Amino acid sequence: MSGSAVRTAPPAAAVRTAPPAAAARPASAGAGHAPARPSAGAAFHTVSAAATALLALAALGAVLREPVLIPPLAASAALVHGAPTLPFAQPRSVLLGHLLGAATGYAVLHTAGGSAWAAAVAAALTLALTVAARAPHSPACATPVVIVLQAPGPAAFVPLLLGAGALLVLTEYTASRIRPSAPRYPAYWW
Repeated sequence: MSGSAVRTAPPAAAVRTAPPAAAARPASAGAGHAPARPSAGAAFHTVSAAATALLALAALGAVLREPVLIPPLAASAALVHGAPTLPFAQPRSVLLGHLLGAATGYAVLHTAGGSAWAAAVAAALTLALTVAARAPHSPACATPVVIVLQAPGPAAFVPLLLGAGALLVLTEYTASRIRPSAPRYPAYWW
């Protein structure tokens, strides 16, 4: 073999086949593709349901003087109304996630005080707890941050938080039945 290279075919396991043509699968299928654009009616339905729930929460918060609920619940509304079939949007994840976040927030506030460092630890602990409890809900990680940084009284905050989470769930439950082509919510209750 002096001076000339001998080429051999690669083993069968090393041969890669080309992926199917992009035109053969819908835009919402497969990794690396953005979801399909919703119809104007579906987008209006989703946004109006979320806006209705959030405006009701803002009004309730104004009456009770607890507007601190809006940051985590706005994110919850986006998941529940925008992606109602995902595990993150199911009632178990919404309600149990925020409850775990509140418990963690008050525990960290009591133990470490109200600082940005403590809020970051509380958010990370909430993430771990929600995953372990099989109730993943990323907006619930904002709940302990609100608690650690603003120290709302638990007697008013926790019932309002759970009631607000229930309102989001019930709003999407109702909205998914009003519009026949909408996915049924919830995929599971608990």
